[in-house]
Parts: sequence; C-alpha cells; structure tokens
Amino acid sequence: MDALQKQIDKGIQILKCGGVIAFPTDTVYGLGADAFNPDAVGRIYDIKKRPKHLPLPLLIVDIKQLDILAKPLPEIALFLARRFWPGGLTLVVPKAAHLPGYLGNTSIAVRVPAHPVCLALIQAINNPLIGTSANISGKPSALTAGEVKQQLGNEVDLIIDGGRCPGGGESTVVDVTGGKPVIVRQGIIPGKEIKRAVEECRKEKSYADCFRL
Repeated sequence: MDALQKQIDKGIQILKCGGVIAFPTDTVYGLGADAFNPDAVGRIYDIKKRPKHLPLPLLIVDIKQLDILAKPLPEIALFLARRFWPGGLTLVVPKAAHLPGYLGNTSIAVRVPAHPVCLALIQAINNPLIGTSANISGKPSALTAGEVKQQLGNEVDLIIDGGRCPGGGESTVVDVTGGKPVIVRQGIIPGKEIKRAVEECRKEKSYADCFRL
C-alpha cells in the first residue's frame, strides 16, 4: 500500500468518526466532513472562521446523488451537470426538504469533483462530503498541503497530501434556482463555456422546458 492510500484510509476512518480533514481536489484543497454530521460541520465553520449563515458546499460522487439532494431539480441543472461533471462546476440548486437545515435554507451548492482522492472519500462514507476550501474565510485558497498547514495549522484532524491541485483555482459557481442560470462566481470554467452550454440547451429543447423549475 502506498503512502497516499494510507492517508486516504486514515482520512476515511476520521470522517466516519465525525472528524474534519483537508484533502486535494481538482480545483483547490478542500476542508471536509460528513455532511450529515452536524457537530463535524460546526467544526468546519469554526476552523474557517466562516459566518454560520453562509451554507457550505457539498461534494458528491455522481449525478445520481444530485437527484436525491435537489428537489425540484431544474432541467438546466441536469444539462450542465452532464456537460461539466466531474469537474470544476458548482451548481446552486433547490434544496430537498428532507435535508437538515444547517446545510441551507432553500438551496444547496453541489459539485462532482474530478479527483480520485476526494471521490474515494465520498464513496467510503456513503454520504455527501462538505467540500469548502481549506483556508480561513477571506484568505487565499490553498493549492498544496503546505499552504493548508500554514493557514489552518493543527485545527484539522488530518491533511492528506496529494500534491498540488491541478485546477489551480476555485470552481465556477452557477445558480439555477431562479429560472435563468446566473454565474455567481467565475472560476476555472470560463463563463463563455457556461453560456455556450445554456444556448445548446435552448436549442435542444424549448426555453420553457430547459428552465423549468
């Protein structure tokens, strides 16, 4: 067993026991916990010094989980997910009523990452993984394990060192809860690619169907 796999296995056990870990993703290093463990999620807010009214994004293993977390699911969300997942697109979608309130009031932010480490973590805990950036709120995002250590010190239970994140920047965030998709954060996927995909959706289906809520 190689060193990285040992770290992943240790991280899985920590997550299952309610711990908080940092890990590499395809965008930036993430700070994560089992999304359905409220105490662990609370620790992430404290570690990041993040205001409690700002929901934390979720990482999921595949598009099937999106249908469980988002109700109702806009057709444009599925179109964009199929186009850009796994990858650097975060979708803000309507939150399913059965999800705990600390994950958000009416919406949640969700992404399928394109990185084997975080996918292995999500699959192992069999729940969505909190996937916020591993930094102090307002500080630069971390691209290496060393940068995570500099900002967060010993506040996390484990930092999985998977090398430098290949994306080099945060995900692009698109909100589809209001009918028409809105880019709320420009990230590693250029806005022109999002707009091109939306136009393709319009051409393939009627405008009303494409943006149905």
